[in-house]
Amino acid sequence: MSQFVKREDFIPYNLPDITEAEVNEVVDTLRSRWIAKGPRTLKFEKEFAEYLGAKHAVAVNSCTAALHVALLTQDIGPGDEVITTPMTFASTASTILHCGARPVFADIDYATGCIDPAQVEKKITPRTRAVVPVHYSGQVCDLDKIYALADKYGLFVSEDAAHALWSRYKGRLIGCGLKGAASYSFYATKNLTTGDGGMLVTDRDDVAERARILVGQGMSHNAWNRYAKGGSWHYDIVEPGYKYNMFDLQAALGLVQLSRLEEMQARRLVIAKRFQEEFSKIDALDPPFVPEYATHCWHLYVLRIRPELLTIDRDQFIVELNERNVGTSVHFIPTHTMTAYRKLGWKPGDFPMAEKHFQRIISLPLYPSLTDEQTEYIIAAVRDIVEKYHK
Repeated sequence: MSQFVKREDFIPYNLPDITEAEVNEVVDTLRSRWIAKGPRTLKFEKEFAEYLGAKHAVAVNSCTAALHVALLTQDIGPGDEVITTPMTFASTASTILHCGARPVFADIDYATGCIDPAQVEKKITPRTRAVVPVHYSGQVCDLDKIYALADKYGLFVSEDAAHALWSRYKGRLIGCGLKGAASYSFYATKNLTTGDGGMLVTDRDDVAERARILVGQGMSHNAWNRYAKGGSWHYDIVEPGYKYNMFDLQAALGLVQLSRLEEMQARRLVIAKRFQEEFSKIDALDPPFVPEYATHCWHLYVLRIRPELLTIDRDQFIVELNERNVGTSVHFIPTHTMTAYRKLGWKPGDFPMAEKHFQRIISLPLYPSLTDEQTEYIIAAVRDIVEKYHK
């Protein structure tokens, strides 16, 4: 039996890793008086694309905006269908609805939590225009199979890479060499943060050009500097667009975070390795499975319990962790079970693998400023709960 001693301080589920370098860059941006979209945003786009090995990067104010615009570049709208996974945040599906199209869910591969390509193919109809695979938690979808389906049926692939910065498929960074597009999130909890924000990445000139117009109110793409020396007050609205652009205060934070990404990732890998080592020894737990084709960026550490070996369920397990001063979350409540989507005809039971996964998952703290002591404490807390409630 473990000799567990409860700590006095609460371990938050997540904390952004902000240093004086980020603070100084943001202050310098404020002092420059250029705080809206400007030179830092353009520099962030350039450096982000170079990091991934992508041809184009379009900075936006959220991953939601990037997902929406990616579909709009293909004129996806009423009468069209777009296939995605129910195991994701609601924005993945809501952006399909915002285009006027219908989201079609395909169940997950239970081993990885990612969309199952075999289930995707079953959902393809003559109305299907695109597929939005989600690199869940930093785990990587089986992209060869997904792109083979896209080629076979003439589909656009818009990868939801909100969790997948630094993740790799067969050694290649997600976002590199895209035939479609990938969307990233820089929300406060992400591996790289700008407070909120996102990036649309593509190798296609047509997608990038249309996206740049759509994210800036539909203005001709050179209009950002119309107030600067040499800029022109005259601009054109090429098509009705959206107020989706990133601004320099966000980009300033992002530039420093990008320069520190390898350092921050190294710490995530150390923590994830300890979790994997210890939780794999406990029969009532299923630590994340990483297939051979994937390099996991460990945005989330999603631990599954095996309720058949415990006298408590997942919800009570979370309560027990909270009582031991460990913060947690759950990623995600399957989208098709939400009220808005049940109104559209889906119901619990429609996607059994996603629902089985949901009923067992707990997201544990995993971020660069998590100390070795905190990491070992989380392991001890989980072990203590399993021992107390093991059948």
